[in-house]
Amino acid sequence: MRRVLRTYFPPLPRSVATLQAGGLVNSFGNGVVVPFLFIYLHNVRGIGLATAGLILAAHAGASLVAGPIFGSQIDRLGGKRMLALSLVILAVGFGAYVFVHEPWQAFVAAVVSGIGVGGFWPAQSTLIAGLTPVEQRPAAFAMQRVVMSLGIGLGALTGGLIATGDSPRSFEALFLLDAATFIVYAAVMLALVPEPALHEHEERGPGSYREVIRHRAFVAVIGLNALFILAGFSGFDVLPVFAKNEAGLSETQIGLLFVVNMIVIVLAQAPIARLARGHRRMATLGLLGVVWAVGWLLAPLAGFAEAGAFWLLTLTMVAFALGQCLHGAVAAPLVADLAPPRLLGRYMALNALSWQIGFALGPAIGGFGLSVSPTGVWILFAGLCLVGSALAFAVERELPARARRTPLPAPVSA
Repeated sequence: MRRVLRTYFPPLPRSVATLQAGGLVNSFGNGVVVPFLFIYLHNVRGIGLATAGLILAAHAGASLVAGPIFGSQIDRLGGKRMLALSLVILAVGFGAYVFVHEPWQAFVAAVVSGIGVGGFWPAQSTLIAGLTPVEQRPAAFAMQRVVMSLGIGLGALTGGLIATGDSPRSFEALFLLDAATFIVYAAVMLALVPEPALHEHEERGPGSYREVIRHRAFVAVIGLNALFILAGFSGFDVLPVFAKNEAGLSETQIGLLFVVNMIVIVLAQAPIARLARGHRRMATLGLLGVVWAVGWLLAPLAGFAEAGAFWLLTLTMVAFALGQCLHGAVAAPLVADLAPPRLLGRYMALNALSWQIGFALGPAIGGFGLSVSPTGVWILFAGLCLVGSALAFAVERELPARARRTPLPAPVSA
């Protein structure tokens, strides 16, 4: 694995590589749980589809509130401390799903874990951006996408082998395993990852979100990102329950779909990140919307195909993974490039907020949509992806010239 990473990615600071290794363990735990959470709530605990969608939306809603609070504390106290705190909260929240038997209990677990997520993404992204030279940020965030996808894919495969619909204890084991990975990640990070320092020309000041909101280009970027997360990533939450209840796939087959997603990202993320160098970032996001739209339009066909359902959903996962690679080559590095270092935590928090807006609305819309029209919800997501493609070119006009293209790597000195 190390040789593969060295082949595809330029050398990164040791602290960043260590952070990515901890992220691999963490994402493995997430992969064990995330594909089966909707199934656990609906098929195992008997919670209705619409209510289950609201539970996942409550998770994202809690992140919406917690993210900006964490962002200001990251700028004040540092990303390292806030990441450790968020990981502990995540362990408590996901561990609490073991005790869920009624909808209100699931809402409590969702809110606690959502608070942890609200801190996790801005803290981790701030550490990666702060510890990585500017010209290496696209590679660092591309590696983050590869590592996260690898962990989620392996975790999903493991979860699919462990979980069975007639055994609630098998699902409870998944949540306990996930909680343990958060603790392991926190221990690795605290022991081996330093706190990044401000740039020499930056003075640490009080800062405020008012400064961030006045940045029109940044607001346009995160608005577009929220639309893409709603239209694309949120389908990730409802695809497993659609695959099981409408397409007739088993838990093992659903786990394999996530392995497909992992394999495509591991193989394609680095080449796509390299191809994006020097090219317009918004054109890359425009292509992303088209690729995701095609993938989501393939999904409802699986509900009508008996023998070919698994393969149709496999193609959906391939399209989704390629879109993730396009997104990973552009989104986070662009936000980091737009942010002044002293406000990096707040910028990353509002960027994470744009994800959580999409995740809050997506599961609620998806859960309700599946209960009303298992076909129509995918057409809706595809249409929103195409709208995002068109808006990407409007957003490009707001970007400063220096940020419109993915930077080329720094020349290697002799």
